[in-house]
Amino acid sequence: MNLNKEWKDFLSDEIHKEYFVLLLQKVFLEYKSKMIFPSYENIFRAFNLVKPSEVKVVIIGQDPYHGINQANGLAFSVCETCKIPPSLRNIYKELVDDIGCKYLKNGDLTQWAKEGVLLINAVLTVEQGKANSHKDFGWQKFTDAVIKKLSDEREHLVFILWGAPSQKKELLIDSTKHLVIKSAHPSPLSAYRGFFHSKPFSRTNEYLMRHKKNTINWCLSAEQTLL
Repeated sequence: MNLNKEWKDFLSDEIHKEYFVLLLQKVFLEYKSKMIFPSYENIFRAFNLVKPSEVKVVIIGQDPYHGINQANGLAFSVCETCKIPPSLRNIYKELVDDIGCKYLKNGDLTQWAKEGVLLINAVLTVEQGKANSHKDFGWQKFTDAVIKKLSDEREHLVFILWGAPSQKKELLIDSTKHLVIKSAHPSPLSAYRGFFHSKPFSRTNEYLMRHKKNTINWCLSAEQTLL
């Protein structure tokens, strides 16, 4: 399992449970016989880019993009050369409106992860061309456990829940010691029903500042910030 030591230690109880061992075995067989995304080595990439102790923000998606070479292991993110998907395009529109970033030229959110944003999907793998095809594999039991453990053991995190499926995760989060930001999903089907003008990025940074934490550079690079 390509999960770094910090997360293995943090999740030591969970990753030794029978359901998780069986889940990994099933996923491995899927990769052997079908086209599955993201690439096998990137299943846990969202975790490996930020240590549990360094997480400041958690953004929860549904499952990876199911087109060829799109998914790179981070929720809502695609490879640098990929066309920016509609939901991410709307996220960027809100980013421009909210905190004045320039519109980003590619859809790779790796830098957000390195800033302390855990970009996880509720389901970590998907079969090509079949959205949510692995929803019954057991991934959600694992990612729910991750969310609850972060909520229980850390303080003053920001959980960003876009859309109804993600908002169900609020039950796992102690809102007395964390900030929960909820809105409609950034999908073109729902973005105009409450995602636009919800200001998740500025609200996150205001909360982090209030609790004496370094803010997130959502603009991905200093050069992309408007004066």
